[in-house]
Amino acid sequence: MFLGEYTTKFTGHGRVILPKKLRLELNSKVIILSRGFEGCIWGFDEKAFEKEAKKQLEISATEERARYLRRYLFSGSEPVELDSQGRFIIPSTLLTYGSLMEDVVIIGAGDHFEIWNINLWALHIKKIEEEYRHGRIS
Repeated sequence: MFLGEYTTKFTGHGRVILPKKLRLELNSKVIILSRGFEGCIWGFDEKAFEKEAKKQLEISATEERARYLRRYLFSGSEPVELDSQGRFIIPSTLLTYGSLMEDVVIIGAGDHFEIWNINLWALHIKKIEEEYRHGRIS
């Protein structure tokens, strides 16, 4: 299970290191990166991505919502390989989508991890805390 919050910097254009605690949860050196929601990038190990993909494919393509989700998920997904030090390169389309600059936050989200623009993450976590305080989520 992917857990924790880690602030890091790029080590080259689009290249970042996956924290060791998150790497220990992987089944291989290949991860699948995908557009997430709220402006983050999702990262899955191959088996978890296959499981998520299967859920999406179980919904009939005759349903408009299913077609939209499939297009969103699959068109924005790419496999990338970790090097021996746990670094990987985020494809330029995902860098742009996530507004990823120099500093990023990588968070564990259970079955996947997420890569956030550091400022966007601060705003998002503040929103979550505000919603919780006002009883809109529990």
